[in-house]
Amino acid sequence: MLRRKGLHVAEIICAGTILLIGSGCGASAEPSWKSFDGAANVKSFPVPKEANKTEQTTGNSDLDYVRYALPGLKEDENIPEPYLKEIESWGWTQKEVEENGSSLVFEKGKNIVHLTVHDGYLIITVPTQMKKQVIQGLEGNKTNK
Repeated sequence: MLRRKGLHVAEIICAGTILLIGSGCGASAEPSWKSFDGAANVKSFPVPKEANKTEQTTGNSDLDYVRYALPGLKEDENIPEPYLKEIESWGWTQKEVEENGSSLVFEKGKNIVHLTVHDGYLIITVPTQMKKQVIQGLEGNKTNK
């Protein structure tokens, strides 16, 4: 009797494991481009909620960047239109620079953001020199008042 119960429990565990693994494999590899959060280094710049932060600079660096894993992205394809529209709706405008389809520059006020798409991940970069200039400009305004 106990042996039969043990087999029954083992069967349930096996079936549950197969269901869990199978449901994970069926997940969509393409981002939905429907919900966004602010980037870790620039809260006013949208990043898809499905993106997972995998790397961020710390300390004294010439570049302040955050890398986000986002399966389904392709470097050789243009940045998806829904994402570009969302960036614009957050108040960012694309700067006219020599354009590489996978790398764009955006501006909002005095803030500059570089968005680069690679296979399976994207990088949000803020040139540190720009940040220092903005901070110095703000501090200069305080002393002038």
